[in-house]
Amino acid sequence: MTKANEIETAKVKQFSARIMEDYGNTLRGAMLYIGDRLGLFKALAHGQWVTLEELAQQTGYTTRYLREWLGSMVTGNYLAYDPQSRSYRLPAEFVPVLADEDSPYFAGGIIQLSVPFVSMAPKIIEAFRCGGGCPEESFPLETWEGMERMTMPWYKHFLVQHWIPSLDGVKEKLQAGGSVLDFGCGSGLAAIMMAKAFPEAQVYGCDFHAPSIERARANAEAAGVGDRVRFEVSDSDALAGKKFDFVTTLVVIHDATDPQQMMKDLRESTADDGTYLMVELNLSQELHENMNLFGRVMYPQSTLYCMTCSLSHGGEGLGAFMGEDRARQMAEAAGFSRFRKVPSEWPPLPALFELRP
Repeated sequence: MTKANEIETAKVKQFSARIMEDYGNTLRGAMLYIGDRLGLFKALAHGQWVTLEELAQQTGYTTRYLREWLGSMVTGNYLAYDPQSRSYRLPAEFVPVLADEDSPYFAGGIIQLSVPFVSMAPKIIEAFRCGGGCPEESFPLETWEGMERMTMPWYKHFLVQHWIPSLDGVKEKLQAGGSVLDFGCGSGLAAIMMAKAFPEAQVYGCDFHAPSIERARANAEAAGVGDRVRFEVSDSDALAGKKFDFVTTLVVIHDATDPQQMMKDLRESTADDGTYLMVELNLSQELHENMNLFGRVMYPQSTLYCMTCSLSHGGEGLGAFMGEDRARQMAEAAGFSRFRKVPSEWPPLPALFELRP
C-alpha cells in the first residue's frame, strides 16, 4: 500500500467516525427531547447528586428506561457521573439552558422542535422528487408549541428591554398610546409582551395559521391582557386601509409565499411617520459566509421547514438564508426609503432591520 493510499485510508476512517458521531448526536437529540418533555432536566435542576433509584422515586418513571436515558446524557456530557456512588448531577451552568424556562438562554424549544422537524424527512423526500413542499398543516401540532418556546426568550428578555429602545422614537410613541401590528404573530408572545410593557398602546396580532391564533388568544387571557390585544386570522392583503405606528415581523418574511408582496402590504400598513421592525436571521445568501454553527443548524432547518412551507403554496421558497442584502433590496422595492441594520450583540442569531417609509 502506498503512502497516498495510507493517507486516504486514514481519512476514510476519520470520516467514518464522524458519521458515527453525527448518528449518535441525532439519536441523542431524541434523548434530549425525552428529557425535556418528561421534565427530567427540571427534576435535576437542584444540582444535587442523585442515584437512579432516587430519580425514579422523585419522578415516578420506570427505572430501566431512566438508566438508559441517564447513560445517554452522561456519555453526551450533559450530566456528570460519579462511578463510586453511582450518582448523577446536572451541572449548574446547564440549568439555565435545559431547565429554566424563564432564562434568556433556555433551549427547550429548540430541543422540542428537533423531533417534529426530523419526522418530516420522508415527506421532504417526495418534494425532492416531485417539487412542491410540505404545508404548515402537515407538521405535528407540537411544532407550534416548540416555535413558541424557541422564540420566547427573545421576546421575554430582549424585545421590550433592548430591541424597541434601540429604534428611534418607537418606545416613546408606544408609551403615548401608539398602535402596534405584529404580523405573523404566531402564538402571540411578542404582542403580549408589548401589551404588558405599554398598557396605553393598541396592539394587534395577525397570522394566517388559525391554530396559532387560537393559542395566541388563550395566551393573552392567561397573561391578563386579553382585553387589550386583538388577534385575527388574516394574511397581509387583508391589511388594506389600516395604518400602524409600529409594525413588526419576527422571523416571518423568509417563510412567506410572496415575501415581496408581503413587504409591500406592510409598507402600506406602516404610518408615514411609523417604523417597521423586520427581524430576520444573521445569515448570508453566500454559502461561504455561513461556514459556522448557525449555518450547520439552519440549512437543515430551512430544508425541513422554512423553504418547504413556502414552496408548498407555490411560493418563492427564500428559506432561512435571505441575508441583509436581499432584505435591503426588498425593502427598497416595497417603497421604504430608509433601511438600517440595528446593532445587537445578543442573542446572536436574530438580525434587526429598522425600516421607515
